[in-house]
Amino acid sequence: MGDGIDLHVTVLLADAAQVADGKLFILGAGISSIGAGPHPLGVAILIDVPWDRANIRHLWQLELVDEDGTPVMANDRPVLVGGDFEAGRPPGLQPGTPLSVPIAVNFSGLPVQAGHSYQFRLAVDGTTEGDWSARFGVRPAVAAPTDD
Repeated sequence: MGDGIDLHVTVLLADAAQVADGKLFILGAGISSIGAGPHPLGVAILIDVPWDRANIRHLWQLELVDEDGTPVMANDRPVLVGGDFEAGRPPGLQPGTPLSVPIAVNFSGLPVQAGHSYQFRLAVDGTTEGDWSARFGVRPAVAAPTDD
């Protein structure tokens, strides 16, 4: 990153994600496509903060963009969530050990269109890297069979 922070970030799409007791719980991870219509979707993020960057506040932002990189809008607002984190060193942790920060974001439905692809992009302190993202496609709607 621009200020010399070397973060390792993993972003996964899942049916659902949750953070509890400092751990990331993921259900149905590895999604690369969803069906047309309302579909719950979780974004599981694991950020490894270097030992020497402990106790420093960082801001994160997760944005949904379409295949052209245009922000996806819902009710005239971009699909965008964010917050902050600060990795602390627990007592007894071996010096040099990366500090893991789990983040879970769940959506009950997204304003996406069948036949298109999308990407969740993560930024930390206003900076992003190419692999700090997760892409998915929306399958075309399947026509219901008719009784002819």
